[in-house]
Amino acid sequence: MAGSGEKNISQAMTKSLKQMLHEDNAYMVSILKKMKSTTYVQPGEVPNIDLYMDQVTKFMDEHLESSKRRSDDKLLTKTMINNYTKNNLLPSPNKKKYTKDHMYTMLFIYYLKNVMPMDDTQSVLQPLTDMFFGENGSIDMEAIYSEIFDIEYGQSYSITRDVVRKYNKSKESFSEVEDVKERDFLQAFTFIAMLCFDVYMKKTMIEKIIDDNFSISSGKNSESCEKEQESKPSGKSKKK
Repeated sequence: MAGSGEKNISQAMTKSLKQMLHEDNAYMVSILKKMKSTTYVQPGEVPNIDLYMDQVTKFMDEHLESSKRRSDDKLLTKTMINNYTKNNLLPSPNKKKYTKDHMYTMLFIYYLKNVMPMDDTQSVLQPLTDMFFGENGSIDMEAIYSEIFDIEYGQSYSITRDVVRKYNKSKESFSEVEDVKERDFLQAFTFIAMLCFDVYMKKTMIEKIIDDNFSISSGKNSESCEKEQESKPSGKSKKK
């Protein structure tokens, strides 16, 4: 399990990524710093006690602050949580209190809904909670979150290296354009297009996996959930 000092890409990794750049590009360095500053909730940070709604939203605001694009972005509101429960993404609280399993489920919802429609998110998470929430299953939600966290943390460096490679490739494009302003725009557009194509291909794979392996799909629930937008130990611990 990565310790608190290892949440982000290490300084040594960042240095090697900078060395991959064809030039001392301050803008790309700023992107690397942004990626480095983005933190994720580690299993050990989730409270061992049950929390009331206000405590849940406060915890998420404090621990996911670096994920905000804008300072006034809402990470998790009471309305969102109530909608998740109403639409079967999140099991109901016990006497208005949320357990660690609730917290891990909400974290999965937060991360997944940023890249998947809400109906796909529900299709993936409902069987997960059916099988492993509370006393269900042979492994608990914390162990599941922990293992996935470890895998994703291990991939962070290679993902960042790939971003730098795409950036370098985009800077080689439209070299024949003499107007500096036009060339800079076209190269920036190329970089965005390359990143978007990568996301598109992975999104297509995700949709294929969901369609082939998860049968739960409800357009009605999806529509209702979308309204909320508007208003390391790697071992699998057994349950006792």
